Amino acid sequence: MPKDYYHILNIDKGASQDDIKKAFRTLAHKYHPDKAGGNEAKFKEANEAYQVLGDPDKRAKYDQFGSAAFGGGGQGFQGGQGFGGFDFSGFQNAGGFEDLSDLFGGMFSGGQRGGRRGQPRGSDIQVDVDLSFHESVFGVEKEIEVTKNATCARCAGTGGEPATGMKTCDDCKGSGVQVTMQRTVLGNIQSKRTCSTCQGTGEVPQKTCTTCHGAGVERKRERLSVGIPGGVDDGALLRVQGKGEAVRGGRSGDLFVRLHVKDDRRFERDGIHIHSATTIGFTQAALGDTIEIETVDGKGDLKIPAGTQSGSQFRLRGKGVPSNRGRGDQIVTVEVRTPERLSREQKKLLEQLDLRS
Repeated sequence: MPKDYYHILNIDKGASQDDIKKAFRTLAHKYHPDKAGGNEAKFKEANEAYQVLGDPDKRAKYDQFGSAAFGGGGQGFQGGQGFGGFDFSGFQNAGGFEDLSDLFGGMFSGGQRGGRRGQPRGSDIQVDVDLSFHESVFGVEKEIEVTKNATCARCAGTGGEPATGMKTCDDCKGSGVQVTMQRTVLGNIQSKRTCSTCQGTGEVPQKTCTTCHGAGVERKRERLSVGIPGGVDDGALLRVQGKGEAVRGGRSGDLFVRLHVKDDRRFERDGIHIHSATTIGFTQAALGDTIEIETVDGKGDLKIPAGTQSGSQFRLRGKGVPSNRGRGDQIVTVEVRTPERLSREQKKLLEQLDLRS
C-alpha cells in the first residue's frame, strides 16, 4: 500500500529541508523505543519517511512516483540489524548526513563537530575595568594586563622547531578527523571528532618546539591597549576580537571587557542625560542671578531667572552623554535655601515686604 511520507511527518508538500529535519527530530524524540511511552513502529515509520524526504533527489522521485519508487520503503533502511531490527547506519547515505550528530546537534557525539568542518578556536577571556564617570562619558584608552595562552613566539604556533618542517599525522592519516564506531541501543553509530593529536590540521611537527613542547601556544602575560568609546554605561561588555586564548592550528578567542563606572556625587546619569543639583539663596531666587555650576565639560554658567522656585529644573543643551544621535543634555535641579538665622534688621525688612503666597 502506498505510504504518504508527508502525512507521516505531519508536514506539507511544500515544506523546506529544515522543516523536514525539524519534523523528524520531533517524532524521533517522541517515539524513541528506548523512552517510556515510545513506539517502535512509529519510530521506524518516521525514519523511513525521513530517509526519503530528507534527500532532495529521493524526494523528487517520491513526488513523481510515490513510495513505490523505493519498494515501499526508504533506501538505506535495510542495513544491519540494530535495536528493534532497524539500523541507523543507513543515515550515512540518506539525506546527505555523515553521522547522527548532524541531525541531533551532537547529542550522540558529545556535541563536537569533527575534523575540518570547523577551524579550532581558542577560549574567550573576560577582564573587569573600572572607569570614572568622566571616562565613561568621553571615552578613554585603557592599558590592561592579561595572562593567557598566546601564540608561541618561537614556532609561530606550528608546534615545531623552526625550519624542521611538518609531517602527516599518523593518528588521522592527514584527514584531521578521528572516526569511531559505537554500539548503542540505537544501533551502530559512527561519529567524527577533531583529531586530538594534530588539532584538525592533519599535520604534526617533525620535531617539537622546545619552548611550547608542540602545543603551539605559551602561557604569558600581555599588556593590551583597549579603546573605550564615549557613552558607555555601567555593566557594559566590550568585545575585542582575536585577543582571547590562542590555539594551535586555529584562531584566537575574543577578549571581553566588563566595564564598571564609579559613582560621582556631582552627577547622576539617566540614559544620555545627566542630572545634577545646586543650591541658591533666597535673594538669588527672588531677584535672579547668574551662578557657576559644574558640568562634565568643566565649570559653566547658569542663569537663574527672578522668581525661581525651589525644585525648578534648567536644561543645559549638549552637556550630556554622547550617542549616535548627538549629546544629551544636563538637567540642573535648583533648591532654594531658606535662611535659618536672621538678624533683627533682616526680620524687620522681611516683615515690611510681607512676602506671602
